[in-house]
Amino acid sequence: MKKVVSYLVTVALLALASSLASAYDPSPLQDFCVAINNTDSAVFVNGKFCKDPTLVTANDFFFSGLNIPGNTATNKVGSSVNLVNVDKLPGLNTLGISLARLDFAPYGLNPPHTHPRGTELLVVIEGTLLVGFVTSNPNKLFTKVLNKGDVFVFPIGLIHFQFNVGQTNAVAFAGLSSQNPGLITIANAVFGSNPPINPDVLAKAFQLDKNVVEYLQKQF
Repeated sequence: MKKVVSYLVTVALLALASSLASAYDPSPLQDFCVAINNTDSAVFVNGKFCKDPTLVTANDFFFSGLNIPGNTATNKVGSSVNLVNVDKLPGLNTLGISLARLDFAPYGLNPPHTHPRGTELLVVIEGTLLVGFVTSNPNKLFTKVLNKGDVFVFPIGLIHFQFNVGQTNAVAFAGLSSQNPGLITIANAVFGSNPPINPDVLAKAFQLDKNVVEYLQKQF
């Protein structure tokens, strides 16, 4: 009897581990599932409806425009991110991957943020970037200066940043391990939520004067 119970517990633990391992983008059970926004001749997979395979074309797996520099002048922090996810490239659906181009003005910043559903692998194409990520408690910082051709990985869900420390523009490309990795920019989430977080909460959390918190909230 004990052996049977032990076996059942082992099977249950393995099943749980398997379900957790696929808790993000599940492995596809078909060659592809091109995403569409309507339900005509479609099945629902991974949050998207699948296009009828007989109607799929090469254009469903194609995106053009990552050769075009992003406009960093319209961003307060001097950066621009062009993310190619499943919403822009329907053929990515169920494939568990996406791609982004990052442009930086001199001293431009991609501010501290997190991708709740994807690990990020970044390669610098031009310029020099100071990058880093912070672990969960006790919040250790891992940081590095990257030059052209250097690669750095940011583990899934951890707060990270990229900062152009050069006097010229910088360009990087990033692969992410999800068709829709998500984005939470820390400052925007904390000080720019809708409705806003009670200033008393933030004042105590950050050990700031309430007037400072209210000023910061107005910036977002």
